[in-house]
Amino acid sequence: MNEYFTSVILQRTGASSLYEESIIQELWSGYGKIIRIGLENAAVDSVVVKHVQLPNTHHHTRGWHTDIGHQRKLKSYSVEATWYKTYSKSCKPRLPHCIAIEQQDDEMLIVLEDLDAAGYPLRKQMLNWPEISSCLHWLAQFHASYLGKSPVGLWAVGTYWHLDTRPQELAILDDDSLKAAAQAIDEKLNSCKYKTFVHGDAKLANFCFATDGQVSGVDFQYVGGGCGMKDVAYFVGSCLNESECERLEDQILDTYFEYLQREMKEKNMALEQEWRSLYRVAWADFHRFLKGWSPSHWKINSYSERVTAAVIRNL
Repeated sequence: MNEYFTSVILQRTGASSLYEESIIQELWSGYGKIIRIGLENAAVDSVVVKHVQLPNTHHHTRGWHTDIGHQRKLKSYSVEATWYKTYSKSCKPRLPHCIAIEQQDDEMLIVLEDLDAAGYPLRKQMLNWPEISSCLHWLAQFHASYLGKSPVGLWAVGTYWHLDTRPQELAILDDDSLKAAAQAIDEKLNSCKYKTFVHGDAKLANFCFATDGQVSGVDFQYVGGGCGMKDVAYFVGSCLNESECERLEDQILDTYFEYLQREMKEKNMALEQEWRSLYRVAWADFHRFLKGWSPSHWKINSYSERVTAAVIRNL
């Protein structure tokens, strides 16, 4: 980390010195790191720093070395900075407090509260029902916070997989019926009457858990406009197997909408009716991306195929 970024962290935290405690993770395709920084003589013992550095060569784990992907990533970091600067204070559910955002040349620094130290130290690979319910509550609060808002400075259409940003994955998709229906599926989602901001990457790995089961969300690179069902479908697919996805579908939707109706200023059954009808459409939309991006991915299963086939028939 360069001297300027080091000075920013010291100034904003009031620390007398700092040191790299650990690398939490590398950013996708070599675009930097997320680091836990230890602090001396500060109000807190540590912060988490997202340090974005543009790679000299574009490397992708699945072979997507393209300018489209590069530009998408660049925009995603700009979106995350805008999110924290402009919108995060309106967000009701728990998320890390943003301490500083700085940019210099081809590098960006986002300094965040350390959620581990704040009481959210747990990461989960499997969830029980109360934990699933907590994540659905977080999503409902998030969506209720931005109903009807315009995503200025964010993605016009939220999520990292939406059709306009994934032409290459569509081009090589070998499912002819899904390929032919992709545009109609996308339009059905984008033309919904009731829109909010979607998190855009609401997978299990982006939730941090407290010991009492409460959650905080992280990673706001793909926040943008859209139907909340995109987040719900993507979250469910990230943490349940196919039999659980099918068996719990009604319970998941009932729970989410119970939370959403509670969080809205007044009950809106028209919104609930519209969004319920789009849950499986959102599922088919992500399935379209996944089959083009990684045809052997573990999330491609018989439930997703049946849901998608039904969506195509009903278009």
